[in-house]
Amino acid sequence: MSDERMAFRMHLKPGFEAEYEIRHREIWPEVKELLSQSGVYDYSIFLDKETGNLFAFQRTKEGSGSQDLGGEEIIRKWWSYMKDLMDTNEDDSPVSIPLKEVFHMD
Repeated sequence: MSDERMAFRMHLKPGFEAEYEIRHREIWPEVKELLSQSGVYDYSIFLDKETGNLFAFQRTKEGSGSQDLGGEEIIRKWWSYMKDLMDTNEDDSPVSIPLKEVFHMD
């Protein structure tokens, strides 16, 4: 299976910009390991400070991204840890809106 690029948008609650950055600088090693083992790499999250929108981009080797790991216990714990900072669903997963790629240049 070929590499794929995925992007999605999430939303950060006002006033939590610094804490969001701190938590991601200190991301749990188990979360990083699971992402890597699942084929996720080249993963970045960008913040639009004016709107609180988070733009996430990742490449995958297996065709499924970080948003497909909700069945894993460590991911559910991470979601619970992050839920006070961002808009979430009832299961604590981040509200995540997939974005359609409309242009790419190598």
